[in-house]
Formats: sequence, structure tokens, C-alpha cells
Amino acid sequence: MGERPGVIPPRQGLPPPPPVPRSVIVRRRALGAALMVAVFALVVWAAVTATGGGGNAPATTAAPPPVVLKIVFPEGFTRREMAARITAVRKIAQARRGVTPKLTANAYLDATAKLVAPPGFRADAKGHGSEGFLFPSTYEFLPETTAAQLVADQLAFFRGNWAELDLRYASRRNLTPYDVLIIASMVEKETVAPDERPLVAAVIYNRLKARMPLGIDATIRYGLNVPATEPLRVSQLESDNPYNTRRRQGLPPTPIANPGLASLQAAAHPAQVDYLYFVRKPDKVHHFFTASEQEFLKKACEYGYGCD
Repeated sequence: MGERPGVIPPRQGLPPPPPVPRSVIVRRRALGAALMVAVFALVVWAAVTATGGGGNAPATTAAPPPVVLKIVFPEGFTRREMAARITAVRKIAQARRGVTPKLTANAYLDATAKLVAPPGFRADAKGHGSEGFLFPSTYEFLPETTAAQLVADQLAFFRGNWAELDLRYASRRNLTPYDVLIIASMVEKETVAPDERPLVAAVIYNRLKARMPLGIDATIRYGLNVPATEPLRVSQLESDNPYNTRRRQGLPPTPIANPGLASLQAAAHPAQVDYLYFVRKPDKVHHFFTASEQEFLKKACEYGYGCD
């Protein structure tokens, strides 16, 4: 609500484990079977070696176990940030594991550009890309794994987590599933303290109901590709970009990040409060919430965000 010195990125670390889709289970079982075969071959090789090869029997060489790689996509990452993470993981795999994954950033961007939104989203999301559907989590993959396979896993994880939501509250307020996803992405980018997610969601709901601009600067950053490390300029705050929620009423055209389950739940079940404003406290973690514009301006001044 008002310019802040950069959006604090989501806390790093491993997101909570989501339900495992069937396609991923099948892939993991195949990977486990390959590992078992490799271990069995190694045991046979060891036994043959220890017994001198059983007379004139030829020596058996065990197949090396498959190289399993991991990539972590934190909650709140955008599609392009995920692509950059792929580049980083690829370099690590080459330097530390001696393998060159087939997975590349360009291939990932191409695969995500071709993603088809899940049923229930297609009408609203048509032509809007894959942002929001690339579920953030930790993914295992092999050097041969393709970008299309990784994107399929992310979409499967999204659908599994989305199935846990109860959208009746949002539906009664004439919000579509895609609207809820957009709100969840804003909640993800605006919160650091977990218990504030439902409060930020409530402010968004209340402002939509009151037909007030949302005034969330994270949407401007997304629309103009301004890093969180750079302050927003006056020209950017006053731009006519579709993602400028200071000037444009309603939700931005698309999600501005890929939210985790906690933010999805907050977007579906906002807190039952009358707050219309929030401003980040000096600790850079928590916010002050209020229904009063006067109180909001007073706190913004107190916290050093300018006194008009």
C-alpha cells in the first residue's frame, strides 16, 4: 500500500511438501527400480570379484547408479526466476557432479510458454501464459529429464494442491478460480510473516468490494520488470501499465508470481476483518493493518515512508 523500499522476497528454504501426483509417483518408482537394479549389479560384481570370477567366468561390470539432481523453486518465484535457477543448478551439476543436464533455461521458458492451463482456468487464463501454475517446491530430476517433463510435474503438483482448496467463499464474492490465483500471488509477494497472509488477502478483498485501487507496488514491479532491489521511480508509479494497481482498479491481468499452498489457502479464506490499508513496519517483516486512511498515513510517516 504505498511505496516501500523493495519487496522482501519469500523466505528461502524448502516449501512444505505438497501431495504427490500420480505421474510423479510413477516416475519415482521407475527411478527406484533403476537404483535397485544398479545396486543388485554391484552386489553381483562384488561377489564375482571376491570369488575369483567363478573359474573361467567373465568378469561382470556393474552399471553406475543414475545421477539424481535436485532443484528448489521457492514460493513466490516468477517463471523467469525459475528459469534463472535452472541455469544455476545446471552449472552446479556440471562442476560438482560431472554431468550436463538436458534441462536448460531456454527450453524451460519455451515449455512454460506452451503450457495449457488446467480445466477451470482455461477461459480466464487463455492467452495469459503459465505464471501462477508452476508450483514451487523441490523437484528431483535426471540428466536426461526434459523441460517439458519438469513443467508437467509442476503443473501436476499445482493441481494436487489446488484440489485442497474450498472456493465457496470466493465464489460468493463473484471471484473466479483465476482471480483467487492472482490474489494468492499478490499475497505471496507482499508477506513475510506467515500469519499475515489472511490479513493481506482480506485487504485485497475489501478493496475490491469498495472499488478502490489495490495499490500493491509488487504488481508494478512485475509489469515493468523492476527488481526488488531497485526503488520505484515516480514515472513508474504513474505509468499506465496494466499491472499498475495504483492507477487501475481491480486485479492485475495475471498472477505476478507462483504462490505456495499457504498463500493459496489465504486467498481462498481471507481473514474476517475490515482492514483497507497496510504498511510495512521497520523490522521489514511485519505490517501495520488498519481500516483508517488517517491511521495508515500516520504510521507510514512514523515508519519513515514520507509525510505528505
